[in-house]
Amino acid sequence: MRRNLHAGRLRSNGLGLKVLTQDEMEDIHLATLEVLERTGVFIEDVEARDLFAAADCQVDAGQGIVKIPPYVVEDAIRSAPAKLVLCGRSSDNDFVLEDGRVGFTSFGEGLRVVDPYTGETRDSTKQDVADCSRIIDALSDIDVIERPVGAHDVPQDAVPLHNAEAIFTNTTKHAFIAPLTGYLAKRMRDMATVIVGGSDNLRERPILSWVVATISPLKVTHDVCQIIIEGARSSVPVLICPNAMAGATSPVTLAGTLVTHNAETLAGITLSQIARRGAPVIYGSATTAMDLRFATASVGTPECALLSASAAQIARRYLLPSWVAGA
Repeated sequence: MRRNLHAGRLRSNGLGLKVLTQDEMEDIHLATLEVLERTGVFIEDVEARDLFAAADCQVDAGQGIVKIPPYVVEDAIRSAPAKLVLCGRSSDNDFVLEDGRVGFTSFGEGLRVVDPYTGETRDSTKQDVADCSRIIDALSDIDVIERPVGAHDVPQDAVPLHNAEAIFTNTTKHAFIAPLTGYLAKRMRDMATVIVGGSDNLRERPILSWVVATISPLKVTHDVCQIIIEGARSSVPVLICPNAMAGATSPVTLAGTLVTHNAETLAGITLSQIARRGAPVIYGSATTAMDLRFATASVGTPECALLSASAAQIARRYLLPSWVAGA
C-alpha cells in the first residue's frame, strides 16, 4: 500500500499553496448553496430526479430543474467518505487518498500519438492504450492510471470497454476510466467483478474508479447521472470532474467560475449520497479558462493552476478527497 508524503503540513521542508482564505472559501460555499437552492441544476435523468424528490428537493419535471436545499447538500458532504483506498490488482499498488496526501496520475485522453517506430503522427489505437498502460505501470512516481489515450480502431460505441480491457491487462495499478454511459458502466463493473473474483470482492477492493464530467453551466446529463447512481450502488468510486471554461461556459472571474464549478460538483456528490449514503466519491476539477484567441480550453496555464489549487483547497474544507488537473 502506498502512502505518499503529506503536503502543506507545518514542517521544515515542503511546499504548500493556499489560493483562498478561510473567509473566501466560506463566501464561495455560501454562494454555491444559494445557486443550488434558488437557481438549481438541470438534471436530465428521470431516476435521478426521483431520488432528489425523495430527498426533499424541489423538482420541476417539465423543465428538468432540481433545486437542492442547503441542508441536503451539507448532509451529503458530511456523509461522503473523507478517505479512500484506491486498490490495484496488486496490493503493493494500493493508494491511500486522504487529507493532505498528494499523488500523481497520467492524464487523458490523448487523441493522437507519435508512433515510436515510424515517427508518424496518427490516431491512437487499442494497442497504444495497452503500451501506454504498461509504461505507466512501470513508473513508480505515477500512483494510479487514467486512460492515457483512446482506442480509435474499435467500434466507437464500445470504446470504454476496449480501453478498460487494455488497461486492466497491462497494469496492476488502480484505474480511472470514463465509461460514458450507464450501460457501459455496468458492463465495465462486470469486467472488474470477474477480475477480482466476485461482486463482494469488488466492493471490498474496487480496482477502478469512474470519471464523469458535468456540462457547464449547471447541467448533469442522463448518462452522468446513471454512472453516479451505479457507482454508488456498486461501491465503485466516482470522480465528479467539471470541465468549465471561465469566460465561456462559466463566469469570466475565477471566483464566479469556482461557484458554478462547486455547484456542479456538489450536485453530483449529493446525488451519489442520496443514492447510497456513504458511497465513495471524489471531488474533481478539470476547470480552466478559455483561450480568447482560439476559443479553446487553456491547459497548463496560470489560470488552470489557480483553479485546480482552489478546487483542492475547497475539497479539503469539505473533508473530501480530490483529483485536479495539471499541465
